[in-house]
Amino acid sequence: MKPFLLVFLGGGLGSALRYFVQRLFNTSTWPFGTLLVNILGCLIIGLVAGYLIKTEKYSTSLSLLIISGFCGGFTTFSSFGLEGFKMLQAQAYWQFIGYFLISICLGYLAVGIGLYLMRVSY
Repeated sequence: MKPFLLVFLGGGLGSALRYFVQRLFNTSTWPFGTLLVNILGCLIIGLVAGYLIKTEKYSTSLSLLIISGFCGGFTTFSSFGLEGFKMLQAQAYWQFIGYFLISICLGYLAVGIGLYLMRVSY
């Protein structure tokens, strides 16, 4: 029961923060908020995973709360997919390509930076 509650709590916090950031930064022409939470979520996952590896004190509770829960609720690749699809439907192809490439490339880079900052590698 404890693992479920940790994921539930982290997921709720992550989802609420995602909603706040999207409301604050998304515009009618570009989903800046979604992009921001995707990149920050990737960085947070990299930092937490790196910390758990670096300290060799793997904590299932911390992993469930932050990685599975918070980051799972905070990152928005499902929203990313829907917004990209809307761009394609609107025939905003260059906007879609830019959003897709920026999200994917910066997401991977942010995970790498998080792991680097924790001085670990997989």
